[in-house]
Order: sequence, then C-alpha cells, then structure tokens
Amino acid sequence: MDENDKNTKTNKQNNFDLNEIVKKDTYNNLEQKNRFGIEVQNNNKLPKVLADFLSYLETIKGKSYNTIEAYKIDLSLFFKYLKVYKGYYIPDDIEFEEIPINDLDETFLKSIDLSDLYAFLSFVEKQRNNGTYARARKVATIKSYFNYLHGKAKIITYNPAAELESPKINKRHPIYLTLEESVSLLSSLDEKNCNYLRDYCILTLFLNCGMRLSELCSIKIDKIKGDTLTIIGKGNKERTVYLNEACISSIEDYLAKRNDNKATDENKKFLFLSSRGTPINKRTVELLVKKHVKNAGLTNEKYTPHKLRHTAATLMYKHGNVDIRSLQSILGHENISTTQIYTHVDEEILREAAKSNPLASIKSK
Repeated sequence: MDENDKNTKTNKQNNFDLNEIVKKDTYNNLEQKNRFGIEVQNNNKLPKVLADFLSYLETIKGKSYNTIEAYKIDLSLFFKYLKVYKGYYIPDDIEFEEIPINDLDETFLKSIDLSDLYAFLSFVEKQRNNGTYARARKVATIKSYFNYLHGKAKIITYNPAAELESPKINKRHPIYLTLEESVSLLSSLDEKNCNYLRDYCILTLFLNCGMRLSELCSIKIDKIKGDTLTIIGKGNKERTVYLNEACISSIEDYLAKRNDNKATDENKKFLFLSSRGTPINKRTVELLVKKHVKNAGLTNEKYTPHKLRHTAATLMYKHGNVDIRSLQSILGHENISTTQIYTHVDEEILREAAKSNPLASIKSK
C-alpha cells in the first residue's frame, strides 16, 4: 500500500469531515507553584516545538500576553488541521478542538512543505470563513514560527514559509459613529440600571480616549493621576492617556458608587469590576457595547469596542483639529501609516473642495 492510499484509509478511520469542523478552540495555560515558589507554566497540551517558540516570544522578543496567545491559537489550529490533513489517526470520539498536538515533534515539522501551508490557508478561508485580515495574521504567524525554526532553533534546514505570500488586503475606511450618534449612545443608557455608572464610564473612555479593549480592561486605579492615565498598550509598551473633563467626571462618579465588596484586595486595584468582583473581561465589554448600541437604535453597522476607538480618533481629527502625529501618539500606533486611515474620513471636506473649484458653477447652455 502506497503512502497516499495509507493516508486515505487513515482519514476514513478518523471519520473526520473538515467541512464540519467546529469553530471552537479552547486552550489551557495553567500555572502552578512548586516548593521553591516559582511559577511553572503547564504546557503539557502543547508540543515542545511550540512551547519553546512561545517562551522565545516572551523572554527574548518581549511580546505581550495577548500577542503570545494569538500565536498559540493560530499555531495550535494549524497543527490540528495538519494532523487531520496528513492522515494521522484520530479516535472517533475526539472532537476537532480536542485533537492532541503534544505528540508532534521535529520529524513532523520537517515533513511540512509549502503546499501544506496553502492547504491550511484554503481551509481557514473556505471552512472557517476567515477574511483577508484573519488570513494575513495567520500567514504572519506561520512565517514567524518557521523563521524561528530555521534561523534560531536550527530544527529545519528548509523553510517552507519563505515563499509563502500574504493575501492582498484592500484598504478600508474605518467604521465610526458620527458626533450626533455618539451623543445619542451616551444619552441612551438607563440610569436605573445597577451598572449604569460603570457602563457610562466605559463608553466615555472609549469615545474620548480611543483606547484598545485590552487597555481598558487592564486599567488600574493607581495609574490615574489627575488628568493622566498610564496604560500598557500593544507590545507591552507604556503610554500616557490624557483625560478630559468628561472622562474624569465619569471615573469619579463610578468610583463613588462602585461596589467592590466581593472583590479581593488584588482585584480592587482594577478600575472596572464585574458583578462578581473580578476585573471585567473583554467579552463582557463587547457584550455591553453591543447591547447599548442596539438600545440606542444604531443598528446599521456592527459597532464593536474597536469601532468606538475608530470613532474617538475620527472625532478628534474631524472636530478637534488634531494633527496626524498627535493622533498617532494618542492611539499608540507604532507606524504612522496605520493612523493615516483617518485622513480619508472627512467626506465633507472633500465635498467642499469639489465645490470650491472655479469651474464648479459653469453649466452647459
């Protein structure tokens, strides 16, 4: 029996249909302390060839927790797919997200070629509905990983990702709320709701400061000094956010009524708490933004916390005459090219520019 027949037979034994693979992936990153008091990561669900790479990202490259988690999720999905694609035996009672990958080794990595990478990208596009941005991120993850395997770990002599191309990304105008819609959103909140002051403060910070979702969730009270707030942004970079009157007022009102009876001393350090007394998580914020946007009647677009960040940047650029360099600093963009999308949002300026043409009033006889 040749290799292809063997793989086909094994796939039939697996009883796996890639078209029906669920979109859920869960990963555990448990920590335990030994008798020396040193925290040890329990990566027994990850292969050593992946765990070492994640450690490299953290200790040498200084990547943030969120970035490392994104790499772990993408590469875990990649390995699970390849186990099915390459015909590894998978028991019938194992769901896709439960496929073990801790048994993968250097031999497995050396068997991967460029066609496998393109097959994976086809899978995430057609069966997981990944758009160009999501696929481009996965390409970047794969290239970074194989560069590490080839250049740093010296595990592979052939780098299959060297010629891997990223999907072309068309530049898109940011989706944002107008000034009137932003005011409407803030005024639509129910003052009788027990979370009114917290939610109002969250929306106010999003719309005025343009911070990221992860940045908002991690705000600590002792980092607020007068009209300044120190936050840890993308790539573990610290930056200062300047608070205007609306932000300061909403924070003071919320803290005056905040119920932290259920919170531990450690959790009390965080500005935003859930009803359980724990630091509010990103999913909770996403859901509350979705709820308030719906209640405000703003259902034409899918407004997320990131869209509120776009709104803050747009309002500052359109109505506050904030220059592009200042906006880059406010948003914490490493590259000014990222910030330049906001220079294209003011359609009224373009409309007025067209009207100002000296030939604008000349009509045919």
